[in-house]
Amino acid sequence: MKEVRDGPGRRAADPHTLRVTHCPVNVAGVPWANVQALRRKSVDARLVVFERGRLHPDADWSLDRTGGLARRQLTQWRAFARLLPRTDVFHFYFGLTLVPKSVQFPLLRLTGRRSVLHFLGSDIRGKPPEELAYGRRAGAQIVGSYDAIRWVPEAEVVPPGLDLTAYRPAPPTDTVRPLVVHAPSSRARKGTEHVVAACRDLGLDLDVVEGLPHEEARRRYERADIVVDQLNAGWYGLFAIEAMALGKPVVTFLHEEAVRRTEEAFGVRVPIVSATKETLVERLRELAALSDERRRLGAEGRAYVERVHDADRNADRLLDIYARL
Repeated sequence: MKEVRDGPGRRAADPHTLRVTHCPVNVAGVPWANVQALRRKSVDARLVVFERGRLHPDADWSLDRTGGLARRQLTQWRAFARLLPRTDVFHFYFGLTLVPKSVQFPLLRLTGRRSVLHFLGSDIRGKPPEELAYGRRAGAQIVGSYDAIRWVPEAEVVPPGLDLTAYRPAPPTDTVRPLVVHAPSSRARKGTEHVVAACRDLGLDLDVVEGLPHEEARRRYERADIVVDQLNAGWYGLFAIEAMALGKPVVTFLHEEAVRRTEEAFGVRVPIVSATKETLVERLRELAALSDERRRLGAEGRAYVERVHDADRNADRLLDIYARL
């Protein structure tokens, strides 16, 4: 395990002395991006995961749990005991904690540690308030958008961040037959059947990217002239953020209220083409016919992520939350 120092727990406001453990999963690479950005701010940050994911394996320490429930719990308790004296803030993701929630938060309060619960989308979407009440046990709650906040109204909004230095814009081409790229984590949730049907009806080439390691998938995204994210959820995901960082025009279904609140909060227009399964064909037809519009939207998208999804800016937002705990 790296980036862990011994010493008594302390409440640190100075990022140069703050010690933060992010855990216990690396969903969509968001936790790892946050840890890397915090390190660039001189924060002693680390990511500890239960197991390394196949698509996003990055972590400083993987517990590599084996055996039944009792053995896995023992592994988690040992990790918590090792981390406790070396951590000021525990930053949990996806509704998961290192040890059972019923004891996790009381133990952190008893030992003077701060805690954050960071929700990432499918862990809260559509769930009733009573099912999410456990979040109030943490010192702060975070969601990634002004769409997700409707399920956790008391949460703070910190959008997912990217290290934008790793994303070189690759503007869409002027071809009369643009390539559409779609990367569903779940075909049913993302509305993939409607994307396939729309591209077939319009005679457009479609690349459906699934199950690939992140770097390989991103190389496929770079070839896109148009990106379609999803048609059901009402907001955009990390795939759309990466596409905008690459200078691609993005089509997805957006809730109007979330768009309004986002534009008010960040002072910038959301440059995404909103579409439903009923309007997707028309939106794609318009974009396919207008190469200048594809390029304009791609450039706006890059400027948008620089303002809203820059991981270094988001690290400042996290530091502000930690300081207020």
